[in-house]
Amino acid sequence: MKISASIYSDPNRPLHEVIEDLVSHQVDLLHVDCNDDPKVFDDIREIRKQTQVPIDLHIISEDPEKYIFLLRETPVEYVTFQYENLPDGFRFPELKNTRLGLAVITPTPVSVFGQFENLDFILIMATIPGQSGGKFDAVNFRKIREFRKLFPAKSIHVDGGVNAEVSFILRNMGVTTSVSGSYLFREKSIGNALMNLTKRDVESSFAISDFMIPLSETPYVVSQDLNFEQVLRSIEQGNVGFCMVLEDDHKLSGIISNADVRRTLLSHISDLRNIPVHEMINRNPLTINSSDTVVELLQKIKHAPFPVLYLPVVDDAEFAVGIVTFVNLIKGEL
Repeated sequence: MKISASIYSDPNRPLHEVIEDLVSHQVDLLHVDCNDDPKVFDDIREIRKQTQVPIDLHIISEDPEKYIFLLRETPVEYVTFQYENLPDGFRFPELKNTRLGLAVITPTPVSVFGQFENLDFILIMATIPGQSGGKFDAVNFRKIREFRKLFPAKSIHVDGGVNAEVSFILRNMGVTTSVSGSYLFREKSIGNALMNLTKRDVESSFAISDFMIPLSETPYVVSQDLNFEQVLRSIEQGNVGFCMVLEDDHKLSGIISNADVRRTLLSHISDLRNIPVHEMINRNPLTINSSDTVVELLQKIKHAPFPVLYLPVVDDAEFAVGIVTFVNLIKGEL
């Protein structure tokens, strides 16, 4: 996951010093907030004299058309327009070598992204736009999942309340870029903050239930009417490499993974017409409780006797409530 540093979040130093500090610590992007102020393009031109680090521009304006000429005159690598401020009928400009994004605040559904063509990414505002140091609203974990389901080929950027713990969760959810402002500059140094935003050991205040994939989006089969075709279809459609096996009341009976299917087929290779599906079930899978924290999750993964790609999530009574997977961490970091 890339870190986009909000350049106006350090009020104590001149801008050129802030940029120099960020560049020296190899930040991925420079985030520029434009609250309907064309003068930010003067800053962008000065930044270009210092560095070629990509610029991530967020424009909040009820008259976005006036910025089109400025964007063509002074190109940036990323530009996002705030959805709630856009006039009716606004069409995103065609900008060479610039990725286009739509920013939405927490109450706005991510489905509005579908109103526009040729967009590359969404920027989910997890706190109040323009409010530095706000707390990440956990409802945005759900919005990230919803957007991924609706627009699987598009990138997700997140702005607001991103600290070390939130950064870990966002990386695990496959977020492409997170914007960080006050957190970067409140730490002992920018280097220390950047390290915290990418490390795997974090302090925690969010529970697994805040960011897990809920049961309604989880592949599972019911034990009472289990059959081989049902298992294969559930694993295939779920696209996470396994399915849970549940009782009628959603009590967790176990899981069936690709490996479990393979082992059972090999052990009955001479009689594939009579595959004992119930033999495939792993009755004692590693699980995580929905009330556990990120720290407890990491400890469980660390001490597991085998590589962990996914975990069923259960409540205190061992009823299944969802899953967590680690595919995005493996793809992006390992």
